[in-house]
Amino acid sequence: MDRWWRDAVVYQIYPRSFADSDGDGVGDLPGVTARLGYVAGLGAGAVWLTPFQRSPQADHGYDVSDYRDVDPLFGDLAAFDALLTEAHARGLRVVVDLVPNHCSAEHPLFRAALAAGPGSAERARFHFADGRGPGGDQPPNNWPSVFGGPAWTRVQEADGRPGQWYLHLYAPEQPDWNWRDPRTAEFFDGVLRFWFGRGVDGLRIDVAHGLYKADGLPDLPDPDAVPPMRLRGNPLACDRDEVHDVYRRWRTIADSYEPPRALIGEVNLEPERAARYVRADELHQAFAFAFVTAPWDAGRWREIGGRLLAHGDVTWVVENHDVVRTPTRYGNAARARAALLTILALPGAAYLYQGQELGLPEVDVPPAARQDPAWARSGISRDGCRVPLPWHRDPAGAFGFSPGGSAPPWLPVPPGWGDHAVEAEPETLVLCRAALALRRRWHADGILGADDPVEWSVQGGDLLVAVRGKAMVLAVAMGDRAVPLPAGSVALTSGPLTDDGLLPPDTAAWLRRC
Repeated sequence: MDRWWRDAVVYQIYPRSFADSDGDGVGDLPGVTARLGYVAGLGAGAVWLTPFQRSPQADHGYDVSDYRDVDPLFGDLAAFDALLTEAHARGLRVVVDLVPNHCSAEHPLFRAALAAGPGSAERARFHFADGRGPGGDQPPNNWPSVFGGPAWTRVQEADGRPGQWYLHLYAPEQPDWNWRDPRTAEFFDGVLRFWFGRGVDGLRIDVAHGLYKADGLPDLPDPDAVPPMRLRGNPLACDRDEVHDVYRRWRTIADSYEPPRALIGEVNLEPERAARYVRADELHQAFAFAFVTAPWDAGRWREIGGRLLAHGDVTWVVENHDVVRTPTRYGNAARARAALLTILALPGAAYLYQGQELGLPEVDVPPAARQDPAWARSGISRDGCRVPLPWHRDPAGAFGFSPGGSAPPWLPVPPGWGDHAVEAEPETLVLCRAALALRRRWHADGILGADDPVEWSVQGGDLLVAVRGKAMVLAVAMGDRAVPLPAGSVALTSGPLTDDGLLPPDTAAWLRRC
């Protein structure tokens, strides 16, 4: 069996910010299709598409109103089929996002639940409950929303009076499915078969550690201790044992196709807990988030790398559509390039977020232009990493994102954005192409393998060293001084060495050992 996901380089595409083909200021599926040659030329082996299904776009697609259709904002099913065909023709696998923890408040089943009233079978598909206190004016429990504020919203019943409350761990426009109702599992079986049957190669499962909640929805001991934007801070709302039955069921479905489809979970837990989701009869892979939150420190990266590799198939990632871009987060572009070279050096799959290969910094989107639903509820905005991609130096069409003379982009692009454009061949893009070509060649020559052991060390207090197998060494200078390189011939660096051959601060190197 071709287990392509084990060591693939997967390029994450956020469709609304990738390429706009029709000039409405929002990226779309035909825009993605037209640019797949760029992704293949970069050296990626797969693309992951964030949600493009029908949605009111309250959370930019993560509020799904129809799981089996394309939102007209992005195209239609014919456009998706054309994308899939073109991707496969270019040797790219396609991974589609699936959102099973919650749907849109405009989903027909939720609308039916609102109309049906308390105690109905329709409401049993979700988490409806009576309020507490006089008149039921208080939420049923004290859970906070990931996006800030309470995780409950009260509805107005058919007679016009305030009624029950419904649970939404994210925005009010995203009611949570009740996975204890057997109809939910049956519903999603059909969703999986729909996309697998169209030919997608895998699914990336949003909030895969969510779905099931503690039976009875009890209060949290200390709701104020739950940090914003982190579901795992509420152990009563995630990582429940029952969720593993869902993935066993889905694995049976995925394995029934030829070739088998891949299941990749967003499991934002500690490595030891996330590893429980990756089993022979559950998920094929789970995202590893520890590097995303780690400081620029050799000791911490050594600890995290060792923990992750000790727990099954690994995905290496330092950027995605929910976190601050690495040049800004780490403090400079050099560190971002070193981090990129680091994740591409390690055994397992590497996930790159669109624009990471260009070295895009975080954009300070003006408050009036911010669209992230978390901004209004928690003061945290993810818009800065979602600004449309620059393709051309010329500012026309938002630097090539849209055709000339188009509507303004859905998020404003800053002046000088063209300096980072694909056309400008920025330093990070040149490095990324070289690294992916060398990684691919070393895999083809048998120098690297998906099961390579890694020996981690920190030398001199701030030089991170990872010896992969017998033939490759990664060295990352994470301090404030230039340091000697480990033994081996230099194959690639994220920046020039000093005149006397030392590795400068904030620089990574790949070395070959014969």
